[in-house]
Amino acid sequence: MNLAVFVGPTLPRDALDEFPDARILPPVRQGDVYRVAKDRPSAIGIIDGYFDGVPSVWHKEILWALEQGIPVFGSASMGALRAAELADFGMIGVGQIFKDYVAGVLQDDDEVAVVHSPAELGYQPLSVPMVSVRATVSRAETVGVIEPETAERIIGAAKSIHYRDRNWTDIENAVTEHAGTEGFFKWLPEGQVDAKAEDARAMLRMMSDYLSAPPAPQTSTVRAERTLVWKTLRNRIDAEATEGDAVIDELRLTPELYFELRTRAILRLLAQEEADRVDLSPDREVLLRHMSDHRSSTGLTRKAHLMQWLHTNDLNPELYEAMLTGAAQIDAVTEARSTRLNAPLLTELKRSGLYADLRDRADKKTQLIAPSDRKISADRLHMLIWFFETNLDRDVPDDLESYAVSLGLSGRDALYDLIEAEFLYCHSDTGSTASDR
Repeated sequence: MNLAVFVGPTLPRDALDEFPDARILPPVRQGDVYRVAKDRPSAIGIIDGYFDGVPSVWHKEILWALEQGIPVFGSASMGALRAAELADFGMIGVGQIFKDYVAGVLQDDDEVAVVHSPAELGYQPLSVPMVSVRATVSRAETVGVIEPETAERIIGAAKSIHYRDRNWTDIENAVTEHAGTEGFFKWLPEGQVDAKAEDARAMLRMMSDYLSAPPAPQTSTVRAERTLVWKTLRNRIDAEATEGDAVIDELRLTPELYFELRTRAILRLLAQEEADRVDLSPDREVLLRHMSDHRSSTGLTRKAHLMQWLHTNDLNPELYEAMLTGAAQIDAVTEARSTRLNAPLLTELKRSGLYADLRDRADKKTQLIAPSDRKISADRLHMLIWFFETNLDRDVPDDLESYAVSLGLSGRDALYDLIEAEFLYCHSDTGSTASDR
Protein backbone atom coordinates (compact mmCIF):
# COMPACT_ATOMS: atom_id res chain seq x y z
CA MET A 1 0.00 0.00 0.00
CA ASN A 2 1.22 3.53 -0.71
CA LEU A 3 0.18 7.15 -0.55
CA ALA A 4 0.74 9.70 -3.32
CA VAL A 5 0.95 13.29 -2.07
CA PHE A 6 1.30 16.46 -4.16
CA VAL A 7 3.18 19.04 -2.10
CA GLY A 8 5.49 21.99 -2.75
CA PRO A 9 5.97 25.26 -0.84
CA THR A 10 3.55 24.46 1.99
CA LEU A 11 5.89 22.00 3.73
CA PRO A 12 9.70 21.84 3.74
CA ARG A 13 11.25 18.55 2.66
CA ASP A 14 12.42 17.60 6.18
CA ALA A 15 8.86 17.93 7.46
CA LEU A 16 7.90 14.99 5.22
CA ASP A 17 10.45 12.60 6.72
CA GLU A 18 7.99 11.45 9.37
CA PHE A 19 5.71 10.12 6.63
CA PRO A 20 7.90 7.44 4.97
CA ASP A 21 4.90 5.76 3.34
CA ALA A 22 4.12 8.87 1.29
CA ARG A 23 5.35 9.15 -2.29
CA ILE A 24 6.09 12.87 -2.52
CA LEU A 25 5.18 14.50 -5.83
CA PRO A 26 5.54 18.10 -7.09
CA PRO A 27 2.61 20.55 -6.91
CA VAL A 28 -0.28 19.11 -8.89
CA ARG A 29 -1.13 20.30 -12.37
CA GLN A 30 -3.64 19.25 -15.01
CA GLY A 31 -3.43 15.53 -15.72
CA ASP A 32 -1.27 14.61 -12.71
CA VAL A 33 -4.04 13.02 -10.65
CA TYR A 34 -5.10 10.90 -13.63
CA ARG A 35 -1.48 9.78 -14.16
CA VAL A 36 -1.07 8.81 -10.51
CA ALA A 37 -4.48 7.14 -10.24
CA LYS A 38 -3.52 4.81 -13.09
CA ASP A 39 -0.84 3.36 -10.75
CA ARG A 40 -3.54 2.49 -8.20
CA PRO A 41 -2.14 4.11 -5.03
CA SER A 42 -3.87 3.41 -1.73
CA ALA A 43 -4.83 7.09 -1.49
CA ILE A 44 -4.02 10.44 -3.10
CA GLY A 45 -3.37 13.64 -1.17
CA ILE A 46 -3.39 17.12 -2.68
CA ILE A 47 -1.76 19.95 -0.78
CA ASP A 48 -0.15 22.26 -3.36
CA GLY A 49 -1.02 22.87 -6.99
CA TYR A 50 -0.39 25.37 -9.74
CA PHE A 51 -2.67 28.37 -10.25
CA ASP A 52 -1.09 30.73 -12.78
CA GLY A 53 0.66 29.94 -16.04
CA VAL A 54 0.15 26.17 -15.74
CA PRO A 55 -3.24 24.43 -16.23
CA SER A 56 -4.69 23.52 -12.84
CA VAL A 57 -5.77 20.05 -11.82
CA TRP A 58 -9.20 19.19 -13.23
CA HIS A 59 -12.16 18.33 -11.04
CA LYS A 60 -12.93 15.53 -13.47
CA GLU A 61 -9.66 13.69 -12.94
CA ILE A 62 -10.25 13.76 -9.18
CA LEU A 63 -13.74 12.39 -9.77
CA TRP A 64 -12.23 9.70 -12.01
CA ALA A 65 -9.83 8.68 -9.21
CA LEU A 66 -12.75 8.50 -6.78
CA GLU A 67 -14.62 6.42 -9.34
CA GLN A 68 -11.73 3.93 -9.28
CA GLY A 69 -12.21 3.58 -5.53
CA ILE A 70 -9.11 5.63 -4.63
CA PRO A 71 -9.68 8.03 -1.71
CA VAL A 72 -8.56 11.58 -2.49
CA PHE A 73 -7.66 13.93 0.38
CA GLY A 74 -7.18 17.70 0.14
CA SER A 75 -6.00 20.44 2.47
CA ALA A 76 -4.08 23.69 2.93
CA SER A 77 -3.87 25.12 -0.59
CA MET A 78 -5.11 23.80 -3.95
CA GLY A 79 -6.13 20.69 -2.03
CA ALA A 80 -8.45 22.68 0.23
CA LEU A 81 -10.00 24.45 -2.76
CA ARG A 82 -10.74 21.26 -4.67
CA ALA A 83 -11.91 19.43 -1.55
CA ALA A 84 -14.41 22.19 -0.80
CA GLU A 85 -15.72 22.00 -4.37
CA LEU A 86 -15.91 18.19 -4.43
CA ALA A 87 -16.81 17.35 -0.85
CA ASP A 88 -20.30 16.29 -1.91
CA PHE A 89 -18.74 13.79 -4.33
CA GLY A 90 -16.53 12.13 -1.75
CA MET A 91 -13.26 14.07 -1.73
CA ILE A 92 -12.01 14.26 1.87
CA GLY A 93 -11.14 17.76 3.05
CA VAL A 94 -8.93 18.32 6.09
CA GLY A 95 -8.17 21.41 8.16
CA GLN A 96 -9.49 24.84 8.98
CA ILE A 97 -8.81 26.32 5.53
CA PHE A 98 -10.97 23.64 3.92
CA LYS A 99 -13.72 24.30 6.47
CA ASP A 100 -13.58 28.04 5.81
CA TYR A 101 -13.98 27.52 2.07
CA VAL A 102 -16.95 25.21 2.63
CA ALA A 103 -18.54 27.72 4.99
CA GLY A 104 -17.98 30.61 2.59
CA VAL A 105 -15.67 32.44 5.02
CA LEU A 106 -13.03 32.19 2.28
CA GLN A 107 -13.91 32.52 -1.38
CA ASP A 108 -10.91 33.78 -3.36
CA ASP A 109 -8.13 31.60 -4.73
CA ASP A 110 -5.56 34.20 -3.69
CA GLU A 111 -6.20 33.34 -0.05
CA VAL A 112 -3.92 30.32 -0.42
CA ALA A 113 -1.80 31.33 -3.42
CA VAL A 114 1.93 31.97 -3.02
CA VAL A 115 4.94 32.53 -5.24
CA HIS A 116 7.66 29.94 -4.78
CA SER A 117 11.09 28.98 -6.08
CA PRO A 118 11.47 26.13 -8.60
CA ALA A 119 11.71 22.49 -7.62
CA GLU A 120 15.50 22.58 -7.78
CA LEU A 121 15.57 25.15 -4.98
CA GLY A 122 13.06 23.27 -2.86
CA TYR A 123 9.83 25.17 -3.68
CA GLN A 124 10.78 27.82 -1.13
CA PRO A 125 7.78 30.15 -0.53
CA LEU A 126 8.56 33.70 -1.65
CA SER A 127 5.34 35.33 -0.46
CA VAL A 128 2.93 34.97 2.46
CA PRO A 129 -0.50 33.36 1.91
CA MET A 130 -3.47 35.42 3.00
CA VAL A 131 -4.80 32.57 5.14
CA SER A 132 -1.63 32.70 7.25
CA VAL A 133 -1.97 36.46 7.59
CA ARG A 134 -5.53 36.01 8.84
CA ALA A 135 -4.54 33.23 11.28
CA THR A 136 -1.60 35.24 12.62
CA VAL A 137 -3.65 38.40 13.11
CA SER A 138 -6.40 36.35 14.78
CA ARG A 139 -3.91 34.87 17.24
CA ALA A 140 -2.47 38.32 17.98
CA GLU A 141 -5.95 39.62 18.71
CA THR A 142 -6.75 36.61 20.92
CA VAL A 143 -3.64 37.06 23.08
CA GLY A 144 -4.19 40.80 23.37
CA VAL A 145 -1.35 42.06 21.17
CA ILE A 146 -3.70 44.17 19.03
CA GLU A 147 -7.21 45.55 19.15
CA PRO A 148 -9.96 44.49 16.69
CA GLU A 149 -9.66 47.76 14.76
CA THR A 150 -5.92 47.25 14.24
CA ALA A 151 -6.50 43.64 13.24
CA GLU A 152 -8.98 44.75 10.60
CA ARG A 153 -6.55 47.36 9.30
CA ILE A 154 -3.72 44.82 8.90
CA ILE A 155 -6.03 42.32 7.17
CA GLY A 156 -7.26 45.00 4.79
CA ALA A 157 -3.74 46.12 3.92
CA ALA A 158 -2.60 42.54 3.26
CA LYS A 159 -5.62 41.75 1.10
CA SER A 160 -5.01 44.83 -1.03
CA ILE A 161 -1.55 43.55 -2.00
CA HIS A 162 -1.40 41.13 -4.94
CA TYR A 163 -0.61 37.63 -3.73
CA ARG A 164 2.69 37.58 -5.65
CA ASP A 165 3.91 40.62 -3.73
CA ARG A 166 2.35 39.86 -0.37
CA ASN A 167 4.96 39.74 2.40
CA TRP A 168 5.18 40.94 5.97
CA THR A 169 7.58 43.78 5.15
CA ASP A 170 5.21 45.36 2.61
CA ILE A 171 2.23 44.78 4.90
CA GLU A 172 4.08 46.59 7.70
CA ASN A 173 4.97 49.46 5.37
CA ALA A 174 1.31 49.80 4.41
CA VAL A 175 0.11 50.25 8.01
CA THR A 176 3.17 51.70 9.75
CA GLU A 177 1.60 55.13 10.21
CA HIS A 178 -1.34 53.70 12.15
CA ALA A 179 -1.15 53.49 15.93
CA GLY A 180 -1.26 50.03 17.47
CA THR A 181 0.62 48.18 14.73
CA GLU A 182 4.15 48.54 16.11
CA GLY A 183 3.59 46.01 18.90
CA PHE A 184 2.19 43.49 16.43
CA PHE A 185 5.26 43.51 14.20
CA LYS A 186 7.57 43.18 17.22
CA TRP A 187 5.53 40.14 18.31
CA LEU A 188 5.32 38.69 14.78
CA PRO A 189 8.59 36.67 14.65
CA GLU A 190 7.56 34.49 17.57
CA GLY A 191 3.80 34.58 17.06
CA GLN A 192 3.44 34.02 13.32
CA VAL A 193 1.06 31.21 12.28
CA ASP A 194 1.67 29.01 9.25
CA ALA A 195 -1.96 28.03 8.64
CA LYS A 196 -1.28 26.01 5.50
CA ALA A 197 1.48 23.94 7.08
CA GLU A 198 -0.70 23.09 10.08
CA ASP A 199 -3.51 21.84 7.83
CA ALA A 200 -1.10 19.92 5.59
CA ARG A 201 0.40 18.04 8.53
CA ALA A 202 -3.09 17.20 9.78
CA MET A 203 -3.95 15.73 6.39
CA LEU A 204 -0.78 13.64 6.25
CA ARG A 205 -1.49 12.26 9.73
CA MET A 206 -5.03 11.37 8.66
CA MET A 207 -3.71 9.65 5.55
CA SER A 208 -1.20 7.68 7.62
CA ASP A 209 -4.00 6.56 9.91
CA TYR A 210 -5.97 5.51 6.86
CA LEU A 211 -3.01 3.51 5.59
CA SER A 212 -2.64 1.64 8.88
CA ALA A 213 -6.35 0.77 9.11
CA PRO A 214 -8.11 1.34 5.77
CA PRO A 215 -11.88 0.92 5.66
CA ALA A 216 -13.42 -2.00 3.80
CA PRO A 217 -13.54 -1.47 0.01
CA GLN A 218 -16.72 0.18 -1.18
CA THR A 219 -18.27 0.57 -4.61
CA SER A 220 -18.07 4.21 -5.60
CA THR A 221 -21.16 5.94 -6.93
CA VAL A 222 -19.06 8.73 -8.43
CA ARG A 223 -18.79 8.81 -12.21
CA ALA A 224 -16.74 11.27 -14.27
CA GLU A 225 -18.75 12.22 -17.34
CA ARG A 226 -17.01 11.05 -20.54
CA THR A 227 -16.86 14.34 -22.41
CA LEU A 228 -14.78 14.83 -25.55
CA VAL A 229 -12.36 17.14 -23.71
CA TRP A 230 -11.89 14.57 -20.95
CA LYS A 231 -11.27 11.79 -23.49
CA THR A 232 -8.75 13.99 -25.30
CA LEU A 233 -6.81 14.63 -22.09
CA ARG A 234 -6.77 10.94 -21.21
CA ASN A 235 -5.65 9.93 -24.69
CA ARG A 236 -2.81 12.45 -24.60
CA ILE A 237 -1.59 11.27 -21.20
CA ASP A 238 -1.93 7.60 -22.13
CA ALA A 239 0.20 8.26 -25.23
CA GLU A 240 2.97 9.86 -23.12
CA ALA A 241 3.86 6.51 -21.60
CA THR A 242 4.91 5.01 -24.94
CA GLU A 243 6.13 7.92 -27.07
CA GLY A 244 9.35 8.23 -25.04
CA ASP A 245 10.11 4.55 -25.66
CA ALA A 246 9.61 5.06 -29.37
CA VAL A 247 12.16 7.90 -29.44
CA ILE A 248 14.71 5.75 -27.57
CA ASP A 249 14.13 2.93 -30.06
CA GLU A 250 15.02 5.34 -32.87
CA LEU A 251 18.19 6.28 -30.96
CA ARG A 252 19.15 2.61 -30.63
CA LEU A 253 19.37 2.41 -34.42
CA THR A 254 22.52 4.57 -34.12
CA PRO A 255 24.45 2.44 -31.59
CA GLU A 256 27.51 4.70 -31.18
CA LEU A 257 25.36 7.72 -30.37
CA TYR A 258 23.20 5.59 -28.06
CA PHE A 259 26.25 4.44 -26.06
CA GLU A 260 27.62 7.99 -25.84
CA LEU A 261 24.32 9.43 -24.60
CA ARG A 262 23.78 6.48 -22.29
CA THR A 263 27.07 7.24 -20.55
CA ARG A 264 26.11 10.88 -20.19
CA ALA A 265 22.68 9.87 -18.88
CA ILE A 266 24.30 7.61 -16.28
CA LEU A 267 26.51 10.51 -15.22
CA ARG A 268 23.41 12.67 -14.84
CA LEU A 269 21.72 10.01 -12.70
CA LEU A 270 24.77 9.59 -10.48
CA ALA A 271 25.16 13.35 -10.13
CA GLN A 272 21.49 13.69 -9.18
CA GLU A 273 21.80 10.93 -6.58
CA GLU A 274 24.93 12.52 -5.12
CA ALA A 275 23.32 15.97 -5.14
CA ASP A 276 20.28 14.59 -3.30
CA ARG A 277 22.52 12.79 -0.79
CA VAL A 278 24.44 15.92 0.18
CA ASP A 279 21.47 18.28 -0.35
CA LEU A 280 23.23 20.12 -3.18
CA SER A 281 21.07 22.66 -5.01
CA PRO A 282 22.59 25.14 -7.48
CA ASP A 283 21.75 28.75 -6.71
CA ARG A 284 19.93 31.05 -9.08
CA GLU A 285 23.10 32.69 -10.38
CA VAL A 286 24.51 29.32 -11.44
CA LEU A 287 21.29 28.37 -13.22
CA LEU A 288 21.20 31.69 -15.06
CA ARG A 289 24.80 31.16 -16.18
CA HIS A 290 23.96 27.71 -17.53
CA MET A 291 20.94 29.15 -19.30
CA SER A 292 23.05 31.89 -20.86
CA ASP A 293 25.68 29.37 -22.00
CA HIS A 294 23.08 27.03 -23.46
CA ARG A 295 21.20 29.77 -25.30
CA SER A 296 24.46 31.15 -26.68
CA SER A 297 25.69 27.74 -27.87
CA THR A 298 22.37 26.91 -29.55
CA GLY A 299 21.72 30.35 -31.04
CA LEU A 300 18.57 30.94 -28.97
CA THR A 301 19.25 34.63 -28.45
CA ARG A 302 15.63 35.75 -28.68
CA LYS A 303 12.91 34.71 -26.28
CA ALA A 304 10.66 33.73 -29.19
CA HIS A 305 13.37 31.38 -30.47
CA LEU A 306 13.77 29.83 -27.02
CA MET A 307 10.03 29.28 -26.63
CA GLN A 308 9.86 27.67 -30.07
CA TRP A 309 12.81 25.44 -29.17
CA LEU A 310 11.08 24.37 -25.95
CA HIS A 311 7.93 23.51 -27.87
CA THR A 312 9.87 21.55 -30.51
CA ASN A 313 11.63 19.54 -27.79
CA ASP A 314 8.49 18.81 -25.73
CA LEU A 315 9.68 21.04 -22.91
CA ASN A 316 8.18 23.84 -20.86
CA PRO A 317 10.05 26.52 -18.84
CA GLU A 318 9.97 24.41 -15.68
CA LEU A 319 11.34 21.30 -17.42
CA TYR A 320 13.97 23.46 -19.13
CA GLU A 321 15.07 24.75 -15.73
CA ALA A 322 15.21 21.17 -14.44
CA MET A 323 17.44 20.25 -17.39
CA LEU A 324 19.80 23.11 -16.61
CA THR A 325 19.81 22.14 -12.95
CA GLY A 326 20.91 18.65 -13.89
CA ALA A 327 23.82 20.12 -15.86
CA ALA A 328 24.73 22.37 -12.93
CA GLN A 329 24.66 19.41 -10.55
CA ILE A 330 26.95 17.41 -12.83
CA ASP A 331 29.39 20.36 -12.81
CA ALA A 332 29.20 20.70 -9.03
CA VAL A 333 29.67 16.98 -8.38
CA THR A 334 32.51 16.85 -10.92
CA GLU A 335 34.20 19.83 -9.27
CA ALA A 336 33.91 18.19 -5.87
CA ARG A 337 35.63 15.08 -7.27
CA SER A 338 38.14 16.92 -9.46
CA THR A 339 41.20 15.88 -7.43
CA ARG A 340 40.31 12.21 -7.98
CA LEU A 341 39.57 12.38 -11.72
CA ASN A 342 43.06 12.21 -13.22
CA ALA A 343 43.57 8.47 -12.74
CA PRO A 344 40.22 7.42 -14.28
CA LEU A 345 40.70 9.99 -17.07
CA LEU A 346 44.06 8.43 -17.95
CA THR A 347 42.44 5.01 -17.88
CA GLU A 348 39.74 6.15 -20.31
CA LEU A 349 42.37 7.69 -22.59
CA LYS A 350 44.24 4.41 -22.73
CA ARG A 351 41.03 2.47 -23.36
CA SER A 352 40.10 4.79 -26.22
CA GLY A 353 43.58 4.66 -27.81
CA LEU A 354 44.22 8.39 -27.42
CA TYR A 355 46.74 8.19 -24.59
CA ALA A 356 50.00 7.61 -26.50
CA ASP A 357 49.55 10.57 -28.88
CA LEU A 358 48.72 12.98 -26.05
CA ARG A 359 51.62 11.69 -23.95
CA ASP A 360 54.07 12.21 -26.82
CA ARG A 361 52.70 15.69 -27.48
CA ALA A 362 53.06 16.64 -23.80
CA ASP A 363 56.65 15.38 -23.75
CA LYS A 364 57.50 17.31 -26.89
CA LYS A 365 55.96 20.49 -25.50
CA THR A 366 58.02 20.16 -22.30
CA GLN A 367 61.22 19.79 -24.31
CA LEU A 368 60.49 22.71 -26.61
CA ILE A 369 59.40 25.26 -24.04
CA ALA A 370 61.97 26.23 -21.44
CA PRO A 371 60.82 27.90 -18.20
CA SER A 372 62.46 31.12 -19.40
CA ASP A 373 60.15 31.14 -22.41
CA ARG A 374 57.05 31.42 -20.22
CA LYS A 375 55.30 34.69 -19.46
CA ILE A 376 55.75 35.94 -23.00
CA SER A 377 54.98 39.45 -24.05
CA ALA A 378 51.84 38.54 -25.96
CA ASP A 379 48.93 39.97 -24.04
CA ARG A 380 46.38 37.64 -22.52
CA LEU A 381 43.49 38.92 -24.60
CA HIS A 382 45.43 38.14 -27.79
CA MET A 383 46.13 34.59 -26.59
CA LEU A 384 42.54 34.05 -25.47
CA ILE A 385 41.19 35.15 -28.83
CA TRP A 386 43.75 32.95 -30.62
CA PHE A 387 42.91 29.91 -28.51
CA PHE A 388 39.12 30.14 -28.45
CA GLU A 389 38.19 31.83 -31.72
CA THR A 390 40.94 30.46 -33.97
CA ASN A 391 41.56 27.03 -32.49
CA LEU A 392 38.21 26.12 -30.96
CA ASP A 393 35.98 28.21 -33.26
CA ARG A 394 33.94 29.57 -30.38
CA ASP A 395 33.57 32.78 -28.43
CA VAL A 396 35.75 33.50 -25.43
CA PRO A 397 33.73 32.44 -22.35
CA ASP A 398 32.23 35.28 -20.36
CA ASP A 399 33.18 33.60 -17.08
CA LEU A 400 36.77 32.38 -17.45
CA GLU A 401 36.99 31.37 -13.80
CA SER A 402 34.05 28.97 -14.09
CA TYR A 403 35.33 27.70 -17.42
CA ALA A 404 38.73 26.96 -15.88
CA VAL A 405 37.18 25.12 -12.95
CA SER A 406 35.04 23.07 -15.36
CA LEU A 407 38.31 21.84 -16.91
CA GLY A 408 39.60 20.73 -13.53
CA LEU A 409 41.97 23.70 -13.20
CA SER A 410 42.43 25.71 -10.03
CA GLY A 411 41.20 28.91 -11.64
CA ARG A 412 41.70 31.57 -14.30
CA ASP A 413 45.47 31.92 -13.83
CA ALA A 414 45.98 28.20 -14.39
CA LEU A 415 43.95 28.50 -17.60
CA TYR A 416 46.14 31.39 -18.77
CA ASP A 417 49.26 29.27 -18.13
CA LEU A 418 47.77 26.37 -20.08
CA ILE A 419 46.90 28.57 -23.06
CA GLU A 420 50.25 30.35 -22.95
CA ALA A 421 52.15 27.05 -23.17
CA GLU A 422 49.96 25.98 -26.10
CA PHE A 423 50.52 29.31 -27.83
CA LEU A 424 54.30 28.99 -27.50
CA TYR A 425 54.23 25.40 -28.67
CA CYS A 426 52.11 26.10 -31.73
CA HIS A 427 54.23 29.12 -32.71
CA SER A 428 57.61 27.46 -32.25
CA ASP A 429 59.63 26.49 -35.32
CA THR A 430 59.47 22.78 -34.54
CA GLY A 431 56.15 22.74 -32.76
CA SER A 432 52.93 21.39 -34.19
CA THR A 433 49.72 23.18 -34.95
CA ALA A 434 46.73 23.05 -32.67
CA SER A 435 44.99 20.83 -35.20
CA ASP A 436 47.16 17.81 -34.29
CA ARG A 437 45.44 17.46 -30.95
